[in-house]
Amino acid sequence: MSESLESSVRSAIANYTDPVLDKPLEDVATVSDVKIASGAVEASVCLSFPASRYAPVLGAALEEKLRTLPDVEQATVKVEWDIPAAPVQGGVEPLPGVRNVVAVSSGKGGVGKSTTAVNLALALAAEGARVGMLDADIYGPSQPRMLGLSGRRPTSPDGKKLDPLIGYGIQCMSIGFLVDEDEAVVWRGPMATGALVQLLSETLWDDVDYLVVDMPPGTGDIQLTLAQRVPVSGALIVTTPQDIALQDAIKGLRMFQQVEIPVLGVVENMSVHICSQCGHRDPIFGEGGAERMSQTYSVPVMGRLPLDSRIRQEADGGRPSVASDPDSPVSAAYMELARRTAAALGGLAGGGSQTFPNIVVEDD
Repeated sequence: MSESLESSVRSAIANYTDPVLDKPLEDVATVSDVKIASGAVEASVCLSFPASRYAPVLGAALEEKLRTLPDVEQATVKVEWDIPAAPVQGGVEPLPGVRNVVAVSSGKGGVGKSTTAVNLALALAAEGARVGMLDADIYGPSQPRMLGLSGRRPTSPDGKKLDPLIGYGIQCMSIGFLVDEDEAVVWRGPMATGALVQLLSETLWDDVDYLVVDMPPGTGDIQLTLAQRVPVSGALIVTTPQDIALQDAIKGLRMFQQVEIPVLGVVENMSVHICSQCGHRDPIFGEGGAERMSQTYSVPVMGRLPLDSRIRQEADGGRPSVASDPDSPVSAAYMELARRTAAALGGLAGGGSQTFPNIVVEDD
C-alpha cells in the first residue's frame, strides 16, 4: 500500500493548481522526497522561484489537500526553492554575478514602467531572492530617487569597476549616480548605448538571482543594444488599458520577438481606479486592453495594477509601495506579479515537470 500511497501523494502535489500562477504545480516545482509512516506523510517540494513569504501558504494548502487522501491522517509539507538560470538569446555570454536578466519595457512613456520595475524588484527580494536593478533609461533615470539613493555616488575598489549602491536590499546602478539629478544627459545614440554597456558590464554585481532592467520607453538604440549584447532571460511589457498605449506596447512586444527574447507577459498598469472614500471602481483608461493583447499575441497577462495616488507618492518619496507598506493590497498585487514573473523564468529554465515521474495509481 505504501507505494500506491506515495504515488497518490506525488500525484496530488503535482496536480495542485496554484491560484495565482493558474497552472499545476508540476510546471514550476519538483517533489524531492516523500516519507510515509503509519498514516503520517512528510513531503518536500522544491520550487523554481523564490517563495519566502509564499512557502508557508503553499505548504498549508498542500497539507490540507494531502489529508483528503485515503489512509493519510497527518501531512507535513516542506517547501524550498532553487532559482535556476533561464536560457538567453544565442551568441550572448552570461553576465558575471547575475543569474537572470529581466527587461521591464514599455512602448511609450508615462505608463508607470519605472514604478512597476522597482516594485517588482522589491517584491522579488521580499520573497527571498538576491536582486539587482539596472536603470537603463540613460536620458531620464528615476531609480536613484525611487530607491532613496538620490545624491549618492558609487565607489570603485580598483579604479576600474563600480560597486552597486544598495537601496532596500536592492543592488542598483544608474547613470543618475554619475551625473547631477537636474543635469540633462545630452548624448547621441552611440554614447548612450556605450554608457549602458559600461554600467552593466563594469558593475560588480554580487550573486544576483534577478537583475531587473528598467528600460527607456520605445524601440530605439538602447533597446537594440540590450537585445544584441546583454543576456536577457525574458521581458515584461508594461502598458495601460487605453488603445494608444497598447499600440506602442505591441511594437515593443514585436521587437523582443524579432530578437528572440521571450516575452514573459503583459502588465496592465493603472488598470482601475478604486475610490479611497467609497470603494467605487472606475476603469479611467478603459478596460480589457491587456486581455485583448494577450489573446491576439499569445502572451499571458502577468498582472493588473491599480491606479492609486499612493503608489506615485511613495515612489516619488523614495519609499516604493512594497517597501513602505508591504502588507497592503497594492503590495499584494506586486507580489503576485513577482511570483508569476519568477515562475515563468523558472519554467524557461526547465524547472518543473520534467523531473516529476509519470504517476500510475494502482489499487491495493
